[in-house]
Amino acid sequence: MTLALGDSAPDFQAQTTEGPINFHQWAGDSWVVLFSHPKSFTPVCTTELGAVAKLKPEFDKRNVKVIGLSVDAVEDNKGWNTDIKDVTGFEPNYPIISDDDYKVSKLYGLLPADTSGEAKGRTPAQNQTVRNVFVIAPDKSIKLILVYPMTTGRNFDEILRVIDSLQLTSGHKVATPADWKQGEKVIITGAVSDEEAKQKFGSWETPKPYIRVTDQPK
Repeated sequence: MTLALGDSAPDFQAQTTEGPINFHQWAGDSWVVLFSHPKSFTPVCTTELGAVAKLKPEFDKRNVKVIGLSVDAVEDNKGWNTDIKDVTGFEPNYPIISDDDYKVSKLYGLLPADTSGEAKGRTPAQNQTVRNVFVIAPDKSIKLILVYPMTTGRNFDEILRVIDSLQLTSGHKVATPADWKQGEKVIITGAVSDEEAKQKFGSWETPKPYIRVTDQPK
């Protein structure tokens, strides 16, 4: 199964480090970041899980729930928490899905449908495609998919920046330019006529006839 932007995020039931969940029910009316890992006790992933724990208050402020996924059993993922805290100073304060039956990885197109065998017998290299980030809106549609190699740690400040853009543009008819951050100017989309733009935004700059730049809506 290949997922694309705009698709509905597949629902599932799974065991996590915080107990069993039904994914859609657990997500509720929140935004969700689902980020996956090829195996527990891997070096780059250890730093990533700690980085997310440190940033958890920032996700909370944005009404975003975070959930990890690792192709290992519950006991391994719980045991990994201690190492994560030792290395990063932060212990995961969000659930980690234990996907040792590969159900979720297959559902999200991260592993081939014919993947089988004991999770403990598989190496990180065999699971290297389980390195995605999905940002999911409250309506359960997928708004962002990022795929990282095992050797490159993820930039979660960038993921927060993208969420800021997604949340802003979902409520206003604007787009955000390259490297945009909260409070900076935005672009009025082509779906808004000049007349409507005057009512919504007042005034704007026009560096090119097809670009209308205005202050970020409140």
